[in-house]
Amino acid sequence: MSIKQITVRGARQHNLKNINVEIPRDKFTVITGLSGSGKSSLAFDTIYAEGQRRYVESLSAYARQFLDQLEKPDVDSVEGLSPAISIEQKTVSRSPRSTVGTVTEIYDYLRLLFSSVGQPHCHQCGAPITKQSQEQIVANILMLPEGERVMILAPVVRGRKGEFKKELEKLHKDGFVRAHIDGEMRQLDEEIKLDKRKNHTIEVVVDRVLIKDGIKERLSESVKTALKMTDGAVLVSII
Repeated sequence: MSIKQITVRGARQHNLKNINVEIPRDKFTVITGLSGSGKSSLAFDTIYAEGQRRYVESLSAYARQFLDQLEKPDVDSVEGLSPAISIEQKTVSRSPRSTVGTVTEIYDYLRLLFSSVGQPHCHQCGAPITKQSQEQIVANILMLPEGERVMILAPVVRGRKGEFKKELEKLHKDGFVRAHIDGEMRQLDEEIKLDKRKNHTIEVVVDRVLIKDGIKERLSESVKTALKMTDGAVLVSII
């Protein structure tokens, strides 16, 4: 049975007068009152302090030596706690784009967690996105209706800053003719100037294929080339 509330009994930290309180979990709760009434003593110095103290105690002795350990607050008991995060309201030099994740420095850890255990889905059709082998990719393309035209692209640059002049010159030298650059199809033999201060996406056109009998070998080779150029990524666009 899940715990539905945080129960504080006999809180006497700072100016708290032996108070008892029950706070619902998984809800947005605001503690209000006059200045000096004990709001911070309850929220920061009792509930947060006890939640953080218990979390640190669950770590190994080696890990604890690198963390600031809070003293046990003056309270009889606090039940229903989870590891806690505390953000004080004070003047700090933060970017206007700061979030709870960046301020508390858990943003990178959350990204790692979601990328490792999360299941991405297509934002258009909602289908789960899974890793596929070269053979599976080719088989899925061949399932398209006969007469459909597809374009095989290699996303060599995805949302990165730079001019990429040398990269574009090398692609042209290697025999590639076109690239989808920032949403626009460009010829690689023309002069392409990119703003080095902006993010860019470059998707090289590896092949254009008409779905019909007898194209499996050519399609497989094109997909293989795209995967090799990008360390495992290929785009298939119906045109």
